[in-house]
Amino acid sequence: MAMTLLNALPHQGRERLMEFSRPVSFPAGTRIFEDQGLADRFWVIRTGAVNLDLRGHGRDVGTLDMLGHGDLLGWSWLVPPYTWHLGAEAFSLVRADEFDARAARALCNEDPVLGLALTRRVLEVVADRLQATRVRLLGMDAPQESERTPPRR
Repeated sequence: MAMTLLNALPHQGRERLMEFSRPVSFPAGTRIFEDQGLADRFWVIRTGAVNLDLRGHGRDVGTLDMLGHGDLLGWSWLVPPYTWHLGAEAFSLVRADEFDARAARALCNEDPVLGLALTRRVLEVVADRLQATRVRLLGMDAPQESERTPPRR
């Protein structure tokens, strides 16, 4: 089982971070954030599913990933200029802990051990999602069975 964001943090730091959270819910179909919008919060999903998508500039690339229980929703709050790089929409009813990004960044500056642990875990999430996207894109480029040419003999 993959380690969730909160489980990856030192106990005291996790407790302090939770002070800047509040429970929220999003009905299915709710746009949670849009590409290029202000990334002033982030979420840890408790239940439900969220689609990450890419829309804009007259194109709708569609769903890039689906997140669920224990997943971090949003990492752009940690990297200036604090704007989203994707959009997110609730696929089903979502219940999550919502965190104030400005308060979380201030806490990380105040507590370097927590800051390093949180930054490392967010970086792991970003790397995992980048790799998963890469695999999906490579799969899209693979020819379909009917398009393959017979092997040369």
